[in-house]
Amino acid sequence: MQIHESAENYLEAILVLANRNGQVRSIDIASELSFSKPSVSVAMKNLRTNGYISVDGDGYITLLDKGRAIAEKIYERHTLISDWLVQLGVSPEVAAEDACRIEHVISEESFEAIKRHAVERQN
Repeated sequence: MQIHESAENYLEAILVLANRNGQVRSIDIASELSFSKPSVSVAMKNLRTNGYISVDGDGYITLLDKGRAIAEKIYERHTLISDWLVQLGVSPEVAAEDACRIEHVISEESFEAIKRHAVERQN
């Protein structure tokens, strides 16, 4: 199933917030991404309907297996590309912004090549 960049960003934010805070609610996502609460609410409904997240009775959001897989893939891309750009001399702020855009469009083949290159340089 094709998933849009905005959904990938939401799933990644849920993963990051869950790792940082343990629990995630819509208000946390709105604050993290600087989005309105109504926008986040609509997005969470779509993600829940499509089986990427679950929301309990208290409003706490949990990634389901397919949502977690996407979130972890995007987060890995973001951190590796951002770190790689910083090592190349790009400022951390610009590297993070660029990685956020690149992470959604880079092919699996190109990402794996960058990943191999980055790992080889560390060894």
